[in-house]
Amino acid sequence: MRDRLRQRPGPQRGQLTGPNPTDRGKKGPKIHLIVDRRGLPLSIGISAANLHDSQALIPLVRSIPPIRSHRGPRRRRPGKLHGDKGYDYRHLRRWLASGGIRHRLARKGIESSRRLGRHRWVVERTVSWRSGCRRLHRRYERKPEHFLAFTAIAATLICHRRLTN
Repeated sequence: MRDRLRQRPGPQRGQLTGPNPTDRGKKGPKIHLIVDRRGLPLSIGISAANLHDSQALIPLVRSIPPIRSHRGPRRRRPGKLHGDKGYDYRHLRRWLASGGIRHRLARKGIESSRRLGRHRWVVERTVSWRSGCRRLHRRYERKPEHFLAFTAIAATLICHRRLTN
């Protein structure tokens, strides 16, 4: 009985969780999302809450599946990418340009965030659709693969609802 009381609890939320800098240091995940022009999710990823957004951009862009078009071969990368000031880094701009992706990233200290709002609301709307899935409000799963699977199911439901209406 005494040995059991001395044991320390294991990790509370599993892997890919970290202290959230904006929420009093509570541990949690961050869900990264790339959407198309209509708000359909193209690529989803999860990371710890303390990971900077710019570190998740390259894996997200690489994980976009080939997109079928009416004319020509399947597209393997987006034609243009809009992003906020969190992605304003020289190495990201160079990487996007080397891949043939035109980018429209807001610049820190130069541009206001208001001009980007025309494009950003599409992403915010998709995030609000995703928040309709109660399972994703808190992370109950310890394994990141399970949480990513539930996030992918939510993205599939968003696509299904948008494409059937």
